[in-house]
Amino acid sequence: MGLCRPPWKWVTNIVARARWTLDGEAVVLGVDGISDFDALQSGKHNDEVQLHAFDLLAGEDDDYRKLPLFLRKQNLARLLVRRPEGIHAAPFEQGEIGPDLFRAACKMGLEGLVSKHRERAYRGGRCDHWLKIKNPAHPGYSRVQDAHGARVEKNT
Repeated sequence: MGLCRPPWKWVTNIVARARWTLDGEAVVLGVDGISDFDALQSGKHNDEVQLHAFDLLAGEDDDYRKLPLFLRKQNLARLLVRRPEGIHAAPFEQGEIGPDLFRAACKMGLEGLVSKHRERAYRGGRCDHWLKIKNPAHPGYSRVQDAHGARVEKNT
């Protein structure tokens, strides 16, 4: 989850008690339904923080990392059918729709997209079947450039 300090402590406690290992992101959604990074970082909207879960890596005593992504997504959906408040399965699309979906995400002002191969097992870090493509017009794009002090390739 990346952030393990209040206000995210309640999410960590729920997940730890249930013995799940999720890959996800803490977000605060604006009135338009789009994540607002500045609102999250400000600490002024702590009661609105949600966890958008992308993947289920383990549950109870089972390690799911060797399963293909589509099975992990199915397990995640089943787990979160009666989800604790504030934890959501992040929506995903399947198929050869990448360029059109990326253009639509940019028009909506989203930060970008993550693409993973549906048949692949989980592997931490970057790899050839896991792509993160940033919207160069999104404020988060310049934060990445500033943080790394280097040129970030534009993906349009």
